Amino acid sequence: MPVKKRILCRLRLRRIPAQFNWVDHRLVRDRHLSGCSAQALALYLFLVTVSDAEGLSYYSDRSISAMLRFMDAPVLDRARRELLAAQLIAYERPLYQVLDLDEAMFAPRQQNNQPPASLGELLQKTGLL
Repeated sequence: MPVKKRILCRLRLRRIPAQFNWVDHRLVRDRHLSGCSAQALALYLFLVTVSDAEGLSYYSDRSISAMLRFMDAPVLDRARRELLAAQLIAYERPLYQVLDLDEAMFAPRQQNNQPPASLGELLQKTGLL
């Protein structure tokens, strides 16, 4: 029997903020999250949150490590390389760009047979929850 959706808390109903940032549902639907570590996904979420309308941000490695306490320089470097390989970001120090998820821009992806993890599961793996 399908789950019937209903609003759980009307007082906290999500609204689109004046700032320009969100997490695109295509990350899950098109399996862009497959194969990325929890650290890479935490970095991606951070970059999506702080980027402007063009997806640009210029947080330094030091600032990112301070905000994401578990992410020291080697972990940040690995996470950034994963996101670059997954074609989710572009990076030229000090500038990050969160890239559009238009499937036409991507080379074919190898699919694994595992369902995508929920955002909550990913944050638990990183210790943020």
